Amino acid sequence: MSKKFTIILAAGKGTRMKSKYYKVLQPVCGKSMVEHVVSQVEAIHPDAIVTIVGHGAEAVEETLGKRTKFVLQSEQLGTGHAVLQAEPLLGQKEGATLIISGDTPLFTAKTLNDLFAYHEAKGAKATILTASAPDPTGYGRIIRDSDGNVVKNVEQKDATPEEALISEINTGVYVFDNQALFKALHQVNNNNAQGEYYLPDVLGILRDAGEKVAAYQMPDYTESLGVNDRVALARATRLMQQRINEQHMRNGVTLIDPATTYIDTEVKIGADTVIEPGVYLKGKTVIGEDCHIGTHSELVDATLENDVTVTSSTIEHAVMHAHSDIGPNSHLRPDADIGEYVHLGNFVEIKKAKIGARTKVGHLTYVGNATLGTDINVGCGVVFVNYDGVQKWESKIGDHAFIGSNSNIVAPVDVADHSFIAGGSTITKDVPFHAMAIARARQTNKDDFWKRLPLAKDPDWN
Repeated sequence: MSKKFTIILAAGKGTRMKSKYYKVLQPVCGKSMVEHVVSQVEAIHPDAIVTIVGHGAEAVEETLGKRTKFVLQSEQLGTGHAVLQAEPLLGQKEGATLIISGDTPLFTAKTLNDLFAYHEAKGAKATILTASAPDPTGYGRIIRDSDGNVVKNVEQKDATPEEALISEINTGVYVFDNQALFKALHQVNNNNAQGEYYLPDVLGILRDAGEKVAAYQMPDYTESLGVNDRVALARATRLMQQRINEQHMRNGVTLIDPATTYIDTEVKIGADTVIEPGVYLKGKTVIGEDCHIGTHSELVDATLENDVTVTSSTIEHAVMHAHSDIGPNSHLRPDADIGEYVHLGNFVEIKKAKIGARTKVGHLTYVGNATLGTDINVGCGVVFVNYDGVQKWESKIGDHAFIGSNSNIVAPVDVADHSFIAGGSTITKDVPFHAMAIARARQTNKDDFWKRLPLAKDPDWN
């Protein structure tokens, strides 16, 4: 096969999106639209990728980095003019060039590969990627002769009533012979209502020159969905989410209700894991096998090893090792590292802390900037006081320690192995091995105190 090149059109402003952000950077399932396009293009291993940028060029270049080369279209004068900006990079090269829009996130590498293969098999100078649309309104129609050859591509506004009934549409994706493309682009004029240079005009120029123009009809029309506004963005997100969810289910993951399960593109999930409704799995979250993620949980760039249970909790940039559990209504914040067989109950918040194996933090507890060893029991209402108003300090709790309910651990302190902290204590000093620390006011009972109160005259108190 000859060399393959790709030009991604990403210079449009996207005014219909009604956003201050650049259109092709709008997210679909955790990645911008143009990143989806680049990922699928990379999967077909082209010899070069060139992205045409205009509005928001710096933001696009920052997002894509070195994955493509960039060419600036300083004035938006149409799709033909946009492609022509790539001539200094590709104009003299021999091979076939794919042209695709940066706001079409649903195209797959398989479809693009099939398009290249069809183009080469037909020996065409241009091949249009087409689809059979249930509602072709607004799209250009593909007109074929009785032998199936492409006669012309006619726009909606120029179609006759008979042509308007045709359901085969031009998706706006093409493969061209590279040198024929740039030669024809110089013949495109802007004699139209918009005063722009249109890429589809190249098809007529090639056909008039006696060159073959082919059309490959892809089987799945939904891949061709372009995104110009928020309605289309939601539709593309829904279709992408369905694709992602179905792939996970085929890989052995149970989704109780796929329609209400939201999984980003780069999330990985092991077999026999169960995901309940209303779950959001974001970023580069990795979930092992045999896990159970409960309703209304949110995981962001989280790592869960095998057999982890999450019940209605939030985990951000944190790790849970095998056989641990959390929730309901708890929160792992960045740099939380939870050991094997750890139990974190309800209303527990952990940040920048390491919890050793088999430790139990039952409920209503904050642990920040701390290292906890193994087999520790942390009672209800314990607070690790880690901030003095200027900087944060770290505390360490040894193996097999016992921290009584409603205790405050005022950092920096070290609590040694096998030591005890009495409930209600405020610990400001280190606790040695096998010791018990009590740091609270001694209880004093005032007998008959009620007699000093106005209630003493109330017969119910006598």
